[in-house]
Amino acid sequence: MEKGLLLKAEIREQSGSSNAAKIRKGGRIPAIVYGHKEEPVAISLDAHTLAEGLHHGHRVLDVQIGKKQEKMIIKDLQYDHLGKNIIHLDLMRVDVAEMIKVEVPVELKGTAKGTHEGGVVEVHADALEVECKVTDIPKSIVINVKEINVGDSIHASDVELPSGVKLVSAPSTLLLACNIVTEAKTTEELEAEMPTAPEVIGEVKEEAEETEEKSSSEEDK
Repeated sequence: MEKGLLLKAEIREQSGSSNAAKIRKGGRIPAIVYGHKEEPVAISLDAHTLAEGLHHGHRVLDVQIGKKQEKMIIKDLQYDHLGKNIIHLDLMRVDVAEMIKVEVPVELKGTAKGTHEGGVVEVHADALEVECKVTDIPKSIVINVKEINVGDSIHASDVELPSGVKLVSAPSTLLLACNIVTEAKTTEELEAEMPTAPEVIGEVKEEAEETEEKSSSEEDK
């Protein structure tokens, strides 16, 4: 079970981009809490504590609003245009006994055999959507790639999930593949490989005869 990160929230009385910017300047992050058929609540959270928690893989939060403490999960994070700083987040109330759908990051372990043969492991999806209880949310889904050879691939259906965790992503979802990466050819190399059009001798001869006939006709005039 993932231990919840405790955060103390402050109610936001005002909305709007200017007010949100003011909150962020004060070292807090604006957020919205929803779920369990309750009215959405606008709050703010300490930016430093939140960032530290996310850095350590926390997604289950124990949020204290006033005297009430509720367990929540992060449903959406919004970053600035540089993709560096969090500027807003959506939180959803959850119950420890309910089943929820959540995206879990994929973590690769080991060095693929195929890399010793000139192959490169290409990652096509870095997360899987799963369904489980809040208490069973894994921090990551670990995939051992040591036995992957050139030409091999791993799909969502190939992954062994922890007990109590059910796959929601399409089983055919391609997660990774090990392939030989060929070097891109230069324009000169591509042009050298292009076949040249064969010369049709008959057509050249006919064209020459037509030219001679035209010249003779003009001289007669």
